[in-house]
Amino acid sequence: MQVSVEKTSELSRKMTVQVPETVVQEKMTERLKTLARQVKIDGFRPGKVPHHVVQKMYGERVRGEVAGDLIQSTYFDALRDQDLKPAGQPQIHEFEETEGFKYVAEFEVYPEISLDGLDKLEIKRAVATVEESDVDAMIEKLQAQKKTWAEVDRAAQEKDKITIAFSGISEGKNFTEGKVQDFPVEIGAKQMIPGFEDNLVGLKQGDNKVFSLTFPEDYTNEALAGKAAEFEVEVLKVEEPVLPALDEEFIKSYGTQDGLLTSFREDVKVNMNRELEQALHARLKNEVLAALYEKVKIVVPNALIDEEIENLMKPYLESAKKQKMKREDLKLPKDIFKAEAERRVALGLILGEVIHTKEIKLDENKVRAAIEDMAKSYEQPEAFVSWYYAEKSRLHGVQQMVLEDQTVEWLVSQAKITDETLAFSDIMDKNQR
Repeated sequence: MQVSVEKTSELSRKMTVQVPETVVQEKMTERLKTLARQVKIDGFRPGKVPHHVVQKMYGERVRGEVAGDLIQSTYFDALRDQDLKPAGQPQIHEFEETEGFKYVAEFEVYPEISLDGLDKLEIKRAVATVEESDVDAMIEKLQAQKKTWAEVDRAAQEKDKITIAFSGISEGKNFTEGKVQDFPVEIGAKQMIPGFEDNLVGLKQGDNKVFSLTFPEDYTNEALAGKAAEFEVEVLKVEEPVLPALDEEFIKSYGTQDGLLTSFREDVKVNMNRELEQALHARLKNEVLAALYEKVKIVVPNALIDEEIENLMKPYLESAKKQKMKREDLKLPKDIFKAEAERRVALGLILGEVIHTKEIKLDENKVRAAIEDMAKSYEQPEAFVSWYYAEKSRLHGVQQMVLEDQTVEWLVSQAKITDETLAFSDIMDKNQR
């Protein structure tokens, strides 16, 4: 077997493999002998068909089969001999020659990655604590989840619910198909287009108002996106929110069994600290990955980018399938995912190189701790843990996550860290966007 490799771009390779005719004929002879014992041809007893007859009738087909087998058996041998690591599947081109068999495999290889400068990463690490004022704000949010409404005889203000009848006209066409009746709007909830709720502030029951707005450019209804519109509104009712009392019934509804406010505040604070810890961890990880992506520049194989684009598209494709839509109906430009796909692939390759070069080993105790932490929100945590360990594919996902976290921890230990003190709300609000 003769192998030659041509570098056609930084990552692209063109590998030519030539197999001697003697090898091709040897393989063909073996297969034709087997075939002669199996085929039935008029005029010959089973198993007694002459070789030249079988050759004439089946030689071309057998040679094609042998060629396919030779590609399978020689491709990986050739890669090993040339010390090549292909990224993605190759494109194979076959060529018949007078003597022997030749094929060309075109593929991309993984990039070489230099980790120079990892000790010069500069990371901003957010620091925050849960203050009593944060607990107060959280309890108010929990109360708001169980709020009721009371009708009032006054002008509407922020956080009120105002029930309206309204109609809208754009370019001379009534797009609300008449007047929409009994439509509730919570002022400040941002359920309407920008500016609509602002125009309801100060209105009382029985008031009418006409105002103009422009629909956002990315509005879901393409016929209205970016268009100017005139709205006519009639106020039917104004209601203010009524928060429930912080009594025993309310407190127990959130799981604090003794019903005491002090215990409830402590439970709320414990949960907030857990959420804050997770948010700070996620924020630090994002900072590290962003710095790593900026520091270590690599060329990413197009084959891997295309694979990652398909992964990013999966949720959209599954949703479309449920709605009995075709892929082309989604009208999703491939380029919309390209930058994110390239970033993900690059970071995966860089982190893999860090793990290999720095010999970072998976800590199974941390894997167990991660699964047990996830299990805390389930009624039967022990059963949840057992379920994870019962299936290797499920466990593998957590192992990969933990190994990535360990790698991030190592990178943090090497980096120049600057702490930045922020409020609890700043961390959580940004984390939820």
